[in-house]
Amino acid sequence: MTNSVTPNDLRILIEEYVMAYPEKTGTENIWRKPILATAEADDRFDILPRIAAADHVLPRDLLPSAKSVLVFFVPFVKELAVENHKGKIPCRNWGFAYEATNRLINSACEHIQNYLEDRGYRAELTPATHNFDPIKLVSRWSHKHLGYLTGLGRFGVNAQLITPAGCAGRLGSLVTDAELGDSPLVREKELCLHKNGHPCLVCVKRCPMEAVSESGIDRRLCFERLKSNLAQTKELAGLENTTHVCGKCQVLTPCSLRAPKNKSAVSTSE
Repeated sequence: MTNSVTPNDLRILIEEYVMAYPEKTGTENIWRKPILATAEADDRFDILPRIAAADHVLPRDLLPSAKSVLVFFVPFVKELAVENHKGKIPCRNWGFAYEATNRLINSACEHIQNYLEDRGYRAELTPATHNFDPIKLVSRWSHKHLGYLTGLGRFGVNAQLITPAGCAGRLGSLVTDAELGDSPLVREKELCLHKNGHPCLVCVKRCPMEAVSESGIDRRLCFERLKSNLAQTKELAGLENTTHVCGKCQVLTPCSLRAPKNKSAVSTSE
């Protein structure tokens, strides 16, 4: 016997969970209200091996009875973005935020999974990060591409997923046999100012390694920088050995904290 579950039920669930999480865990509140989108686990996801990674896992690989995919985004507060904007090395709090948000997302996914199972459904999840091929530097379960296909956001020039709450934050996802249907938050083809024909490319100028260009991102150059940030800087010394962070192309850009408005005069002070 199953009880009906709607996308709005899950949005309320994740909002309440993130709101209560800092006090419950004694963690500093560095997050804004999360957002969530769902999609039917149909053949649209069959494109993942072509657009993400050749061996990308499909929803039915995680759960043969999968009927829906849900993806959520937990955005950072503006103050964290402002702090990480300074200099060419990520601030220590950006590294702490990466670790804390991964824990939050993994915990939130388990919370959603338990919620669905209590109502008679099955759900499967994956870790928030580091489920990728270390040679090809592509994920075998890309939360960003799943977010694109569910209508949670659109890719920017910086290869980040721009959502209605911006791109400065982190993503989580699950698959379930609950029939949630499509509940996209974004229907536009593009949200990136540059891709919509407006002047910007702020993210290109922000990259300290010139790994971001108008044509996309050099993943290897970017990842080498992430590793060196952790291994060679005092700012990130002592953090977890998987805390590969930078974030310079995500902070104080027009798409950092919200989907940018199409305008010819680009402000980077938001």
